Amino acid sequence: MRLSYYPGCALHGTSEEYNESILAVCRHLGVELEEVRDWNCCGASAAHVMNDGLAVSLPARNLQIAEEMGMEMLVPCAACFNRLKTAHAAILNSAGGQWASYKGELTILHVNELFNKQPLPQLLQESVVRPLEGLQAIPYYGCLTVRPPKIMAPENCEDPKGLDLILSTLGAQVVPWSFKTDCCGGNLALTRSEIVRKLTGDLFEMALEAGGECIVTDCPMCQTNMDTRQAEIEQERGKKYSLPVFYITELMGLALGEKKTCNWLKKHLVDPRPVLRRKGLIQ
Repeated sequence: MRLSYYPGCALHGTSEEYNESILAVCRHLGVELEEVRDWNCCGASAAHVMNDGLAVSLPARNLQIAEEMGMEMLVPCAACFNRLKTAHAAILNSAGGQWASYKGELTILHVNELFNKQPLPQLLQESVVRPLEGLQAIPYYGCLTVRPPKIMAPENCEDPKGLDLILSTLGAQVVPWSFKTDCCGGNLALTRSEIVRKLTGDLFEMALEAGGECIVTDCPMCQTNMDTRQAEIEQERGKKYSLPVFYITELMGLALGEKKTCNWLKKHLVDPRPVLRRKGLIQ
């Protein structure tokens, strides 16, 4: 299986461990990724609230290059995924214009979509060497990969299952909860931090109430927000959460026996290693 790969700005910066874990997992499963040539920032999360033209033009250039590569495209960042899918729909619904040469034949995949695409579920199941038995995992999708549903086209915008299915295949105990698509407030991190603390703090509360030991996401904005804000929310609420926030591909790497997994985990502010040691998953 070969795909073009649009990492976006976050995966070459603050979410480097997400990028590294995706590449490692794909190597294990025989998925070949070719980075989109000369890609540019998609404009998330400011362009669409400041300039309608840039909101389409920035992601459209990437779409056109990827379409010329002739493969389906993997977009791991939820914000990038949202902007690229939105631009794709805007171009197809417009009457020609600058991007009229874009045919709209490109398939844009998010991480949980890729690893639930045949034949990868079976390959993943056969490749697990360290099942994540006993790990009580909270699947958290956030809001950007499922909304607006007419454009994102999820199978179920209120109760998506992609992360749940991957976690089950890895042997983890998937913890049901009703906040899996609630917003963490990530795009307000610098402008309205009090809103972010309220939204994210509520997610921590509900994750603990559901019995979760960790949160698992495939969105770099959500992971960064929950990982970096947890200490200040604990201080504000006078409560200890100690909820590590994993990228789904980090746990996939662990289950597949990837040797570099602990290098990724060291980069987290909320140290995920203690809970993994308690489960006997790492030394």
